[in-house]
Amino acid sequence: MKTNELKLSKGRETDFTKGSPMKLMLAFYWPLLLTSMLQQFYNFADMWIVGKGIGDDALAAVGNMGSLFFLIVGFSFGLANGFGVSVAQSYGAKDYGELKHRLAGIIELGVILAMLLTMFSVVFLADALRVLQTDEQIFADCLKYGYIVFGGLSAGICYNISGAILRALGDSRTPLKAIIISSVLNISLDSLLIFGFKMGVEGAAVATVCSQVISAFICIRRLKNISILKLVKDDYDNDRKVFFGLLKNGLPMAFMNSVTAVGCMVVQSFVNVYGVAYTAAFAACGKYLNLFMNPASTAGNAMSAYASQNYGAGEYKRIRDGLFVGIWIALTSYVLLGSLMVFFPRGLAALLLTGEEQISLACIFLPRCGIMLFIVDILFVVRSCVQGMAKPMLPMVSGILEMILRMVVISYFIGKIGFRATAYAEISAWIGALIVNAAALYLALAPLLEKTKRTVFTRVETKSI
Repeated sequence: MKTNELKLSKGRETDFTKGSPMKLMLAFYWPLLLTSMLQQFYNFADMWIVGKGIGDDALAAVGNMGSLFFLIVGFSFGLANGFGVSVAQSYGAKDYGELKHRLAGIIELGVILAMLLTMFSVVFLADALRVLQTDEQIFADCLKYGYIVFGGLSAGICYNISGAILRALGDSRTPLKAIIISSVLNISLDSLLIFGFKMGVEGAAVATVCSQVISAFICIRRLKNISILKLVKDDYDNDRKVFFGLLKNGLPMAFMNSVTAVGCMVVQSFVNVYGVAYTAAFAACGKYLNLFMNPASTAGNAMSAYASQNYGAGEYKRIRDGLFVGIWIALTSYVLLGSLMVFFPRGLAALLLTGEEQISLACIFLPRCGIMLFIVDILFVVRSCVQGMAKPMLPMVSGILEMILRMVVISYFIGKIGFRATAYAEISAWIGALIVNAAALYLALAPLLEKTKRTVFTRVETKSI
């Protein structure tokens, strides 16, 4: 049942169904970008402090955990974003009763998710590291770091879910505030625990968990102050339809992230066979890739919230207009950041790595991926648009394709061309995923635009008669 009796508290929320798509998306995008860049910055700072304070072996250990961390946290992040799509659609349709029922369902599902993922990741950590063929030289450090980070997984999941809900409501400023505070805390604790107390990789892990606790607390406090989200006991009386609707959007996005992570883990396992130098170089390249993809990935997050609200409101032409804005942002970021990877690979590598072999390997990866970065930048926007229109299945298929392409390319080429194969595995995965998601976008949006066109034409005809 729709109701307009409840009003949003005056604050940071944005209604994307009215006004200029360019102005709305850019106003929402900049705080979101700063949030995401700060996240990447403190992840980058983690690596720098670990590399310079403990050494390349410790850097390799923390970097080796990246694919496992992406597998677990990526699953929760995908599920949270899927939940956010459902919230944004209810908000766009101004159906606040449905919105509250969905929020209550998200809380219940989130508690179950946190318990299961924490238990799973801690119990199977050592086995997963063996599957990755982790070098014995860094195995112990991987365990120390992993047990702490995965033990505190609930904080990260809580932040992912609360942040996704805020973005769905068009609030990109609260997550920014959360990340500013948690970034300062993370870097301060990193420096204190590693340089001051000589805690090793455990210090980096403790700093990460503490910063996530603070981020989650800030976002939850903001959610509690939004009037339309005030829950009562009846809101928790949900039937299967509510949970099914949430999982219908969330699970495909979660599985997409997970199968992508599996592909990255396979690449990681092939890299690890060649020794710690390969592992360290690949870890550093991964950090730069995540950092330089970040503006386009953020444009995708903005596109998801924008498309979800307008899909709920039936404003399909606005989705198309917003898509053009998102792609423009993605291509602008490509020109600026892809150039750094192409023209300054050695300088970038030397910021994180100390060994000449590791730096030389990174100089192989960075320019090749930098040239082709526009593909994955556009992919983020297109895929998020499809997901925002509640069409998550083909994007999930694209994740499976990404996994297959990474596995095939790395397994066939790394023995023939060495470290270059890691770059080609990434690029091939991007191309395959973009083709699938571009087709999905056309199949999802074109009929809606045609329907809108026919409706407008019919109204004009009726008026003239």
